Amino acid sequence: MVADAKYLDWLEHPITSSRANQWVDIPYPGRFPLMLDPTIRNILIDGGSALNVLFARALTELGLTKDNLVLVDSPFWGIIPSRASQPLGQITLPVQFGSIDHFCTEYMNFFVADFDTTYHTILGQLALTKFMVVTHYVYLVLKIPIEQGVLSLHANISTAYECEREGLAIAKVMDLSARMEACIADWAIVD
Repeated sequence: MVADAKYLDWLEHPITSSRANQWVDIPYPGRFPLMLDPTIRNILIDGGSALNVLFARALTELGLTKDNLVLVDSPFWGIIPSRASQPLGQITLPVQFGSIDHFCTEYMNFFVADFDTTYHTILGQLALTKFMVVTHYVYLVLKIPIEQGVLSLHANISTAYECEREGLAIAKVMDLSARMEACIADWAIVD
């Protein structure tokens, strides 16, 4: 036992999941991503991502421009398969979950990507850790301990379905584009 333990705020509120969290009949539990639909639409909650990413379209929707960004030299990997992405820059923004009476706000750093996906932003491990999020992908619910208790946020299943459908279409186009680049490269070698 630690002699002088420092406990994190609000962890005295237990976070549990039960059948009461299953708010809708989900035909294939675990198939759909955990998607929230707040001010910035189409937020992907991705506990496997090391980064928080804001896409340029969402930057514009927030009324911000490239002038608001801090330049960064480092590319990131993992959104476009087998390719690095050079961000336009980085920005720190307040992120709030909840309602007027029952909320939690933290400041997050985002890399701003200069391409579009079906998502407007991705909240990765850094955001989930800062908010002390507990996710339940079968029930598509996200829970956050806050001063007043536990904040439960349910995913938007129709948004998740649409993003998955659009994502598959984008993946097909990217695959065709990659194949065309490979053919062009092969033809260049033959010439």
